[in-house]
Amino acid sequence: MIKHCLSFIIICCSFACLAQKKGITVAGTSIVGEGWANNSVNVTVFRKNSLVTNNNTQYIAFYDKDKFVVVGKRTLPSGKWQLQRTAFTGNADDAHNVISIMTDGDDFLHIAWDHHNNKLHYAKSVSPGSLEFSPQTGMTGIHEGKVSYPEFYRLQNGDLLFFYRDGGSGNGNLLINKYSVKDKQWKNLQQNLIDGEGKRNAYWQACTDEQGGIHISWVWRESPDVASNHDLCYTVSKDGGMTWQKSNGEKYTLPITASTAEVVCHISQHSELINQTSMVADKSGNPYIASYWREANDSVPQYHVVFKTGSDWKTNSLSFRKTPFSLSGAGTKRIPIARPQLIAWQAGKQFSAALLFRDTERGSKISIAYCENLSANKWSVKDIYEENVGAWEPTYDTELWKQKHRLHVFVQKAEQVDGEGKANVKPEMIKVLECLVK
Repeated sequence: MIKHCLSFIIICCSFACLAQKKGITVAGTSIVGEGWANNSVNVTVFRKNSLVTNNNTQYIAFYDKDKFVVVGKRTLPSGKWQLQRTAFTGNADDAHNVISIMTDGDDFLHIAWDHHNNKLHYAKSVSPGSLEFSPQTGMTGIHEGKVSYPEFYRLQNGDLLFFYRDGGSGNGNLLINKYSVKDKQWKNLQQNLIDGEGKRNAYWQACTDEQGGIHISWVWRESPDVASNHDLCYTVSKDGGMTWQKSNGEKYTLPITASTAEVVCHISQHSELINQTSMVADKSGNPYIASYWREANDSVPQYHVVFKTGSDWKTNSLSFRKTPFSLSGAGTKRIPIARPQLIAWQAGKQFSAALLFRDTERGSKISIAYCENLSANKWSVKDIYEENVGAWEPTYDTELWKQKHRLHVFVQKAEQVDGEGKANVKPEMIKVLECLVK
């Protein structure tokens, strides 16, 4: 116990040192409970969300050691976690089958879980603030048989959007459903927003902004092989998802295809370009996209931040990595670095950003790259959590960040065997790392 407390103090001191230098403060670590750790299903970057806050209540979800879906809540800033094992189970052996949660404007908790080209698994809490759920149900009955990558997004009026892929890797389309708080029901908003035309599929990341904009960026994949990822594209909706346009205001004729998509950064196949990363928008609605790939004249994949200021798209290479690796093949890969999670903000005319990641170069700790001025592209890199987190990728409470600029990160050590393999390890403790970025 003494050793644990000393370790905690050392970690907090490390955070405090970083805070003094880079405007980051850390309140501490909240212990949640043990979860499944035989693969990365609890800690993939495309969980939207692992954590979510509504008012002063924060919710969490994860698979336990028996593959049951567990949900929990606490009162911020320092309440104890109340956990509830649901009746829902999932094929946690497949790291694609993540749990996504979101609260609507009436504080009902919505949950989707266990998806990799299969039937929709969705439920809603029985009452506001409850951890009890009604039976599993569908949403609209339209294209709900081959669902992958469920993601919830909350709009300013409390309504929800639900993104998912219909189809498979290298052959799929992006669909969006919308939930009305007033009507208490889902309707289909876009049956085919981004069309793979039976030849490819879009792997997207998305966000909403304070102006009501909905931003989506994506890479195309031409086959199940991750090496066929290419190009970074973009669209935005300013009317709740009804119509979509390019960054210059030109409206798309839907669905968006490879021939009509706005390419904001040309990246060729076999560039170690990863799919499903992260994007954010600042208070003015400027989009920022994080990813990694290898430049044509470099053997080392580097993290990149692509952002829009004024009429121009810019790409910053962080260029601090030293170790090469190659991406190829199907299934969930064991990759030496995590897909990055990005936060960004505007202070006057200056644009700042912070990138959360994990890299075997740095001992598979939790690290942060911080840039006070993106125009200067000078990044400071620090380890902020000294424990080895295995195959962890970062997810955070997006709604708490929007509301209070408090960064709460879902943390759990997990293993990932290459090509959708499963390790044989004991459950690992889940924690919430509590940071404030100024």
